[in-house]
Amino acid sequence: MELEKIKEQVKNVLSEKRFYHSVCTMKQCELLAKHYGIDLEKARKVGIAHDIAKEMPTDEKLEYAKSHNLSVNDVEKSSPTLLHAKIGADICKEKFNFSQEMVQAVYQHTTGGLNMSLLAKILFVADGTGDDRNWEDLEYVRNLAIEDIDKAILYMLDFTIKECLSKNSLIHLDTIICRNELMKNNI
Repeated sequence: MELEKIKEQVKNVLSEKRFYHSVCTMKQCELLAKHYGIDLEKARKVGIAHDIAKEMPTDEKLEYAKSHNLSVNDVEKSSPTLLHAKIGADICKEKFNFSQEMVQAVYQHTTGGLNMSLLAKILFVADGTGDDRNWEDLEYVRNLAIEDIDKAILYMLDFTIKECLSKNSLIHLDTIICRNELMKNNI
């Protein structure tokens, strides 16, 4: 499906603020895709579509997961907002005919995961570093992403894990798996 049609469908299901975030993520995906020499159209499409299920009410997320045979683990049951990535990936596959690589990128954009493609890594970083974001180490992570995207992801994962620990929250297993893989392979 064409980017403009995807954009229109995403805009129809998201609030103005969430759609703006998706546009910012798309632009950041484009910037990183240019830097890393990957397909710009794929990067734009995953960027704009990644949060298509973000504002779906919790009961609808759980029903969607059940009716589409998507597994829901204990962490996702305790924090159903995490399901938006799995559901979004499924929607993108069915509705927008995304390739497997693009579906994986949407699926992994929140928690990370095993064997992330470069497109998945770009979306993961872009989601947290777009122009709508404002956090203490943002510029540092943006620069780090240009230097070494794996180090940027590791930094972001560590930040997420520290946040979960400070709130005494569960940590998604995919986040731990992703971090361990990056540590084992790159550092």
